[in-house]
Amino acid sequence: MDTMMSRMGAAYGVVARTFGARFSPIVTAGLFACLRMSVALGMMVDHVLFPSLRKADVRRPVILVGNPRTGTTFLQRFLCDHGIGSGMELWRMLYPSLTLQIVLKPLLPILERISPARHHSTVAHETSLTSVETDDVAVLFRHFDGFFLYGFFLAFDEVDHRKQFEPDTRDNAERDFAWLDKLWRRSLVAHGDQRIVAKLFSVGPRLPRFMTTFPDARVLYMARDPVEILPSAMSLVTGVLDKRFGFWKLPEDIRKRYLERLYLALVELLNRFEADWSSGKIDRKDVYVVRYDRMMREFDVVMDELLQFIGHTPDDKLKAAISAQAAEQRAYKSKHGYDLAKFGLDADRIRRDCLPFTTTFLPPLDAA
Repeated sequence: MDTMMSRMGAAYGVVARTFGARFSPIVTAGLFACLRMSVALGMMVDHVLFPSLRKADVRRPVILVGNPRTGTTFLQRFLCDHGIGSGMELWRMLYPSLTLQIVLKPLLPILERISPARHHSTVAHETSLTSVETDDVAVLFRHFDGFFLYGFFLAFDEVDHRKQFEPDTRDNAERDFAWLDKLWRRSLVAHGDQRIVAKLFSVGPRLPRFMTTFPDARVLYMARDPVEILPSAMSLVTGVLDKRFGFWKLPEDIRKRYLERLYLALVELLNRFEADWSSGKIDRKDVYVVRYDRMMREFDVVMDELLQFIGHTPDDKLKAAISAQAAEQRAYKSKHGYDLAKFGLDADRIRRDCLPFTTTFLPPLDAA
């Protein structure tokens, strides 16, 4: 897994054996190669056409960290929509060159038809090329690596590759953070903004390294009951796989093996962050923990604390938006329910496996 070609070869073998798809991945690989070459060329031209890029600097970025389905998407989009900073739309991650973006922006309605976002279930997670999304996608499309590669493809292999995606075994922090810095500077220029609001669930297990690279970052860590988030995240991933490949038609033994690996990887994201937090590797003054239950119950109070933490003074318009959202949050009732048994899980097991995390970050509110 040390080279992109080895990762692409492994992914092709998995897709061919598991889903019987042999030709379409080759087409995808060809398009991926063309994308990389055009992005590389475009980014060289950027420095000529956009002299402001030389002065762009990622200062005091707001970074949302947390497992999928913890409320990161909602909070990131709320902050971006109300002037706190700029997030990266999916298309800007796929085509990060500012030069390419000028050429491709008029073509977005056409590109939407072949976008990876078309495989997402809008019930679970509404997205499109123009939606602000998780910056982890940028790493996947640059290096064909990271948690997305494991979670969507390599977890199906006969051999479990999870260790190859853990920072203790293969640490790509320097590579990934350098790429994100390049993209964030371009995003600031594209949006004419001064601050980045990013979402990176993969930073959880390597936050100490991230804070060394971006020492003035303000981290918002999203914490939610694992019994709620784990089946929801697994439903999101399998929904994409089912829409694209027919996941639920696979033999039962393959599904079970895959679901177990996906579950363990998601648990690992939670417990590794907790271990770094409890051992003192994370400077707690740079992290504000956003509890999902508090965000739903007292959004206005949480936002007041959060804005003070990131150093943003709200104007009257933002205060009104927060008050309106707080009322909506209190009245909200989720329409999503998940059958744990469908994913080979039960609530007691999840609570046992995630006990360190829930004990540290989710004590009963009355006792918090």
